[in-house]
Amino acid sequence: MRSAMDPSTFRAEFPVLETKAFLNAGTDGPVPRRAADIARERVEDELTEGRAGRPHFDRMIAAMDRRRELVAGLMSCEQDELALTHSTTDGVNIVLGGLDIQPGDEILTSDEEHPGVLAPLAGARRRCGAAIRQAPFAGLASAVTEKTKFIATSHVSWVGGKVIDAAALRDTGVPFLLDGAQGIGAVPVDVRELGCDFYAASGQKWLCGPDGTGYLYVNKDRLDEIEPRFLSFGSIEDHEDPLGSPLHPNARRFDLSFVPSSAGAWAVASLELFEDAGWDWVHDRAATLADTLAGMLTERGREVLPRGRSTLVSWLDEDCEATSSRLGENGVVVRFIPGRGLVRASVGAWNDESDLERLAELAT
Repeated sequence: MRSAMDPSTFRAEFPVLETKAFLNAGTDGPVPRRAADIARERVEDELTEGRAGRPHFDRMIAAMDRRRELVAGLMSCEQDELALTHSTTDGVNIVLGGLDIQPGDEILTSDEEHPGVLAPLAGARRRCGAAIRQAPFAGLASAVTEKTKFIATSHVSWVGGKVIDAAALRDTGVPFLLDGAQGIGAVPVDVRELGCDFYAASGQKWLCGPDGTGYLYVNKDRLDEIEPRFLSFGSIEDHEDPLGSPLHPNARRFDLSFVPSSAGAWAVASLELFEDAGWDWVHDRAATLADTLAGMLTERGREVLPRGRSTLVSWLDEDCEATSSRLGENGVVVRFIPGRGLVRASVGAWNDESDLERLAELAT
């Protein structure tokens, strides 16, 4: 599987790699040079030209439209099924806050969820009386019963990189939401094939966009099942009559407020970089490098958690916080997962074998 650019050219787009083995895109991805350049250019334009008038507004709208186009293509959904949010958790909150949840309705989730899913679930329990039940991630579909009304779980577990059995979830017939924070940009995402009704995703992680960017897929057949709770300029159809206007006829009704022009331009530039490289190559290279790292750590006596074909590699460590800090002090950027005794590396297509070797030597 060939890329439109060679690995060294792609790697050169990320200046942080000149000094660090950056392995933490599961928190925030590395910033591409071209994205930083366009963001600086936009800020300079606003500094000298101001932020008023139609050209400024049209530029922000154009960036939103382009982001929607690129991400919809990446997720294999229609552009009208995609809302622009500010984070994965925004998307989870939009769905759980908009569903008609009745007292006692059971929502099933896993034992490996991020607070970005668990906190909104707790909110649904307080607000609506939902019954929240957790079951093992690896066999979540088998935990579905006749009482289960909805499922909210991760596409890729943030804990160790296991991939959900979406086909099994789909076969239950229960509507489900996937938290795609460790999915989109890291592994292939085809929402039709996954069979999910909703897919919430981040822009700052594997898509290497700015903080404050996110995406929410809403299957068009489920659109009217979610009541928008946060309405803005983009949520309505008739901007000349906002009090009398109906909601936007598609998922744009869930769009959250604008991001700065510089952030929108940065997000587009990062997405176009991956388009230029080829998403199939990006996904395959990152997963292959992660498999290699898992093997290197295992050979050196580290206990690596079970994982799928993903980009995350976690291993047990008696003092995971100290190990993460020590690695950082030596130019290897990873993270620890509190409460689980784990150090986690996030491997991207921008990495190479030298990054993996550097980590493996220092971690063992």
